[in-house]
Formats: sequence, C-alpha cells, structure tokens
Amino acid sequence: MDLEGAIPTSPIKKESWKTVLSLAYQSLGVVYGDLSTSPLYVYKSAFAEDIQHSDTNEEIFGVLSFVFWTLTLMPLLKYVFIVLKADDNGEGGTFALYSLLCRHARVCSLPNCQLADEELSEYKKDGMASNNNRSFWGSSLKSTLEKHKILQRLLLVLALIGTCMVIGDGVLTPAISVFSAVSGLELSMSKEQHRYVEVPAACAILIFLFALQHYGTHRVGFLFAPVVITWLLCISAIGVYNIFYWNPKVYQALSPFYMYKFLKKTQKGGWMSLGGILLCITGSEAMFADLGHFSQLSIKIAFTFVVYPSLILAYMGQAAYLSKHHILETDYRIGFYVSVPEKIRWPVLVIAIFAAVVGSQAIITGTFSIIKQCSALGCFPRVKIIHTSSKMHGQIYIPEINWTLMLLCLAVTVGFRDTKRMGNASGLAVITVMLVTTCLMSLVIVLCWHKSVFLAILFIFFFGSIEALYFSASLIKFLEGAWVPIALALIFSAIMYVWHYGTLKKYEFDVQNKVSINWLLALGPTLGIVRVRGIGLIHTELVSGIPAIFSHFVTNLPAFHQVVVFLCIKSVPVPHVSPKERFLVGRVGPKEYRLYRCIARYGYRDVHKDDLNFEKDLICSIAEFIRSERPECSIPILDSENDERMTVIGTSSSNLEGIRMHEDGDVDSSEIVGTSERRVAKSPEKVRKRVRFIVPESSQIDNGVKEELRELMEAREAGMAFILGHSYVRAKKGSSLIKKIVINLGYDFLRRNSRGPTYVLSIPHASTLEVGMVYQV
Repeated sequence: MDLEGAIPTSPIKKESWKTVLSLAYQSLGVVYGDLSTSPLYVYKSAFAEDIQHSDTNEEIFGVLSFVFWTLTLMPLLKYVFIVLKADDNGEGGTFALYSLLCRHARVCSLPNCQLADEELSEYKKDGMASNNNRSFWGSSLKSTLEKHKILQRLLLVLALIGTCMVIGDGVLTPAISVFSAVSGLELSMSKEQHRYVEVPAACAILIFLFALQHYGTHRVGFLFAPVVITWLLCISAIGVYNIFYWNPKVYQALSPFYMYKFLKKTQKGGWMSLGGILLCITGSEAMFADLGHFSQLSIKIAFTFVVYPSLILAYMGQAAYLSKHHILETDYRIGFYVSVPEKIRWPVLVIAIFAAVVGSQAIITGTFSIIKQCSALGCFPRVKIIHTSSKMHGQIYIPEINWTLMLLCLAVTVGFRDTKRMGNASGLAVITVMLVTTCLMSLVIVLCWHKSVFLAILFIFFFGSIEALYFSASLIKFLEGAWVPIALALIFSAIMYVWHYGTLKKYEFDVQNKVSINWLLALGPTLGIVRVRGIGLIHTELVSGIPAIFSHFVTNLPAFHQVVVFLCIKSVPVPHVSPKERFLVGRVGPKEYRLYRCIARYGYRDVHKDDLNFEKDLICSIAEFIRSERPECSIPILDSENDERMTVIGTSSSNLEGIRMHEDGDVDSSEIVGTSERRVAKSPEKVRKRVRFIVPESSQIDNGVKEELRELMEAREAGMAFILGHSYVRAKKGSSLIKKIVINLGYDFLRRNSRGPTYVLSIPHASTLEVGMVYQV
C-alpha cells in the first residue's frame, strides 16, 4: 500500500501524461486490490439467509441494482469527484482530514505546537484564508471549535474511531479475501473433504502472507499491478460471457426502480441483506488513503476507466447466471465460482488467490502506515518501525503490529469459518470509516474550502443518509459477527486515548515545573559546577523554558558538559517538513553560557531513520546559527512563550551555503584542533576522531564567533552524552478512581512497553544517562 510515486506539484501538462498513466498502472496493484476482489463474496453475503429465494428474478435484479448504484454514488461520485480534492498537501486519509482541520481551526491535539510552525511552507500551501474570506457561519464554527475543549476532544475521538476501524479492516480484509478465494475448492471436492481443507489452506496462506512482511513489498511490488489487471480482465470477460450466454436483458436491473421493488418485496430481509451488499465498496477508502503515493488524476483514471467498468461487468455477469439458476440455493451459497465456466475454474481460482493476497497486502501495509501517523501525532505508543526499502518512501514494517494482526486474522478465520459472519464484521468496519470521512469532510467544506454551510449540510445529508442505511443494516447483525470490529475499535481506541491523555498530562507537568531563566542566571556562566569537555544533549518535549530534568541533574552531580543542547524532536500537523525548515535553533541564557535549544520538526509522514546524519545535521545547525546570529544574516522568529529568538536552519544537505562538518580518523594532519577516542563496535582498536567546520569563503566571521565555533568543534571531538528522562508517571493525590486507573495502570503499562525516541535506539549505552523523575499528574 506504500509505493513511491512522483506526485505532480503543478497542473498536468501534455508531456506528463506518460507519468500519469504510469502512476495509474501502479495504483491498480496498490490501491485497488481489495476493491477488485469484492465480487468473490458480495452475492454470497447478500443472499446469506436474509432473503427467501423465489421463482422470479426480482431479488437478483434488486441486489444488482443496489450494487450498481452503491458503486456509482460512493467510490465514483463521493471519492473520485469530491473527497480526493481534500488532500493535505498531496496526502490523504482520515488523519489528513484531521490535520487539515487542526491547522485551519487550531484544534491540534499536539501539546507543543508553536506559532513558528505556522510559517512552514506546507502549513500554508493548502491556501489558508484569512478571517475576511470566511463566511459568517464558517467563522462562527471556527471560533466555537477553538473555544470549547469538549468539541476538540470529540473531533479527536471521531478521527480515532475512523482510524481504529481501518486497523480493524486490516484484520478482517485478509481473512475474508483469502477465505473467499479458497472457497472455490468446494466445487472440486466433496463437502467432507472441503470442510477439512478450506480453513487450513486459508490459514496457511495468511501465515505465509504475514511472514513475508519483514522483507517488504518493494521486491515483489512490480507484480501487484499485473496480478490485479489479470484478475480484472478475467472477471470482466467472464461477466461479458455470462451476460450474453445466460441473460442479455440483465442491464434492465441498473434501473433504480428495481431497488424499490426489492425492498418492497423482501422488506426486513432485504434491509438486512444491505450489510452484505455494501461489501462491494470495501477498499474504496484506499483511494483516498493512498493518495500520497500517486496523484489525484492517476487514481481517478484507474478507477473510472478500468476498475469501475470491470466490476460492473463482473456483477452483471453473476446476476445474469443466477437469474437462470435461482432455484438452486447452493448456487447462492457458493457465490462467485459457480458462475465461472467449468473449464477455466482452476486457473481462475489460482488468479483469485493471488489477487486476494495482493489486496490483503495493501491493507496490511496501509495499517502500518496509519499507525505510524498516529504515533507521530501522539495518539499511539511508540513502536519499532523498520524501513524495508532505502529507495521507496513509506515502505515500512512494524513487527509488533504485524504479528498482532496475524493472530487476530487467524482467530477470525478459525472462529467464523464462513464468509457470512466475516462479511458482517468487515461491512461494519468499512461503512464506519466512510461515515467518519463524511463527517470530517463536511467540516473541511466549511473551514478549509470556505464554502457555504448549506453545501456541507447537503453533502452530509445525501451521503450520510446512504451510509446510515447501510450502517443500520450492519449493526443489526451485531451478534452474527459485527461485534468484532466494534470490539477491536474499543480496544485500540482505549489504547490510543489513554496514551494521548497520559502524554498530554505529562507535558503539562513539564510546563508547570520548568525552571525559570532567573535560576539559570543566578548560577553564572559555569552553572555553579565544573564544565567538562563534550556536548550534553538533553532530550525534552518542551519547546521553551528549561526542563526540570536539567535542574535535577545539576543539583545532584558536580559537573556538566561545556556545551549543552536542549533537543526537542516533535511532529507538526503537516505530512512533510522540508529539510530546509527542519531545525529551529536558539540560545538559552547569555552567550557565554553555551546553552542552546534545538527543535527538530517532522511531518506525520516523514521518515527519520539515519541517526548518524541526524547527529551531524544537529551540530551543523547549531554552528550555522552561531555564524548567522546577527539580525542581518537571519530572520529570527520570536517564541511567544519565552523570550528566546529561534532561527530556522535547514539540514546540512539542504543548506549548500552553510557550514559543513567534516569528520575523519587521520591524525597526522597539521590542521587537527583536538582529538578524542571512540570505540568502534566491530573492532577492538581505538580510532581518534577529528572534527572540522568548513565555513563558506564569503563569510565574514569575527573573533567571538570563531571562538564559539572552536569550542563547539572541540566539544564535538570530545564526544556527545545523551541525557534522557526516565519518567515515573503517577496520578496525584485526590485524583478520581478513573484517572488513577488510566494513569497508574493503563498509561504506565503502555509507557513501559513502548519504544524510546527513534534516534535513541542507536545510541551507545556508554553515552546514555537516564535521569529518573516522578511525575505527579
């Protein structure tokens, strides 16, 4: 689901059509695998005991009519023509909509947001308008959201519900897709044999699928599009054959009048069967969620001209076959394969299994991606993220999530053992995600697009009514499988909200207990202790002020490093931060104290995995700040919470005119300023490191700046020590019982079992110092 694609940043030109068509081809394998395999189980789920079969074709034509108009109104009209336009600088998905709303209404869930973040190029790229451009209703809605915390929490909960249902879909889609594909074996063996083969075969394929995730999809990703295209050509060709061979008049069922006749005749049974019919749009959300890897036009072309007509022909073909075989209930029960000509059933079965694996792969990778986004925005515990490709952005693997999904997927497959209950569960997850998207889109129409509130009401009324009808039909089957996505959503929502709440309370404690600048000034330049060579890097969540961990350290130990850096690595509500705007650097206290603050900013889809380069960029950003500190050389940003002037500094690779740092082990050169010893993991020998700053020739540097740069260089040569806070979070006395359970049990358990900050994982243990602190929140 995470395949790199060149996203056009300007209107499509004639010479770029080749690129657009190439992206459309790739999107078939990445975006539409799940949606393309839905004919395997839609009719089987729709006719599962809810509808009494008769000698007429009204039920069959009614189901086909519902399928046709559902595919036309939801994926085609809603997503292709409306929702895809609500991208967040090229990114899509539930959190992209939430991110858009956070920026336009300032309802961000991240506690350490700054005014400086609003100066980011991607923050402004989506065309934020001033209050003068907003309508009265738009301004009123914006101010209401900003004033009431309860509404902001409801908005966050809504986004989390949508996200959790996507994760639930990551459990259910592989189960129902693979199980439905394997069910074709029923036509080739006896019922007794099939019962003992179907479930083990499906489980074996699922285990194989999840076991391969560690290797990434980039090695076999080139096969995805051909597999899905072959499958689409296969089902459309079979559909055309069945239409002309069995019932050419099946096109009449496309009339919406047959939906009315269907509901009138079947009544409650027909309404309940809508839970199976809605499975025809499972996977539609992937069009929006995967927008960041392709382009709007490529996704629209692939769906409108390839996927949509292929699916319509496939469903019409199945209806044409069933219209001549409606007396045989086994034909309904077996579903798709019974309409396949007997001579080609085995090849079709093999292609179906491959297509099901591709569709499952897409949702699994998408689950990894959305959990990474949640973690970046402080709504999910930190997990181990492995980047499986150095060339393709977004190709990630999360071991804990992968094995959890596999166990849940196997439990669903073994526990249900039929597509009826799997379909009920999957249908509820799919329609809930769509309802959440509809609600968030209505807010985007008013707050981000600055359209009339009546247009937003029309949007939510039209699409919301259709989705509410399907939602009610799915929810009524709670005891027949629909409880699974609800249970999964409750579990994951609880984990997310507990983590977010605990993180927020911990940050509030840090803000309330940060040390004043007057305390620092009273210590003097030496901080009242011995300053030793080296750089002390203090990790903190604070973007201003002095963290309590620093005062706790210096009051208990008699020495500290000659250069101190307060490092904050934070996420901002944009998908990507340009390397040119990566760092905010400033001073803490007077110049002679050698205390610096460095804030590294990342978007929720950014990748930061090269720790050695990060360390180098960090030192270069401080050196560049020292060199360009004069007002005429930089554009300072005043941080409103504390009187610190922060300067935007890019990474060393993006700032070609800035200071560069060179490190090597050559100790014979006469240019050596200082040396230090570092241990290399693979060799017992000691290597003496030399550090040099390469300053642009055009720079005019005074003696004070040279002296400060020399001290920074010597400190870097002496080595870096990483000071991390080891927090013990407890609910303060007098807290309610619920708060004590959430903080003392829930958050504490999640914190102890989650990963540390990404860059910390590669730090040598000898260079790390943890300072314990108790947080009474």
